[in-house]
Amino acid sequence: MKNGVTLRADKAQSLLDALKTLGNREVLVGIPAADSARDDVPFGNAGIGYVNEHGSPVQNIPARPHLQPGVKSVQDKTLPLLKQAALFTLDGNISGAERLLNQAGATAADGVRHFITASHFTPLASSTLAARARKGRKGAQAELASRAAGNAPDNANARPLIDTGQYRRSITYVVRDKNAKS
Repeated sequence: MKNGVTLRADKAQSLLDALKTLGNREVLVGIPAADSARDDVPFGNAGIGYVNEHGSPVQNIPARPHLQPGVKSVQDKTLPLLKQAALFTLDGNISGAERLLNQAGATAADGVRHFITASHFTPLASSTLAARARKGRKGAQAELASRAAGNAPDNANARPLIDTGQYRRSITYVVRDKNAKS
């Protein structure tokens, strides 16, 4: 008895292999500890990011969440890329899927950098502004003068998370196998 179904090509194994490959990949956004060394602080950019994301009551640093909210701020751009990567995987186009994962990572990292620039975080303490002013930071000097004149804090002159710009520039992404050591 014939059932009317003809098998032309069995691609089940290649489909399973493609899904396994994509399922073992992840896109991470942040500051890799290995590349975060700085000369001006005792710990690198990764440490700066952690302290600012979560705050440090001991050091009187308020939490200034920026990594997770920055990634979420561009979800409308990254989710379609991730969906298309999944579709490419189903079609067996692993290189296309990998390209889209990288594009999603770059978009998310850009989103975090933009979030840092555009957000109104808790203003810097006067002691932080004074330390920046001693280093010759004009924005800190202007902010201190503004506060001395009795004006409210204005993040435009001296932004939290932005001093030299080195931290913001260190925000990047990686596409890697899950549970990778690097």
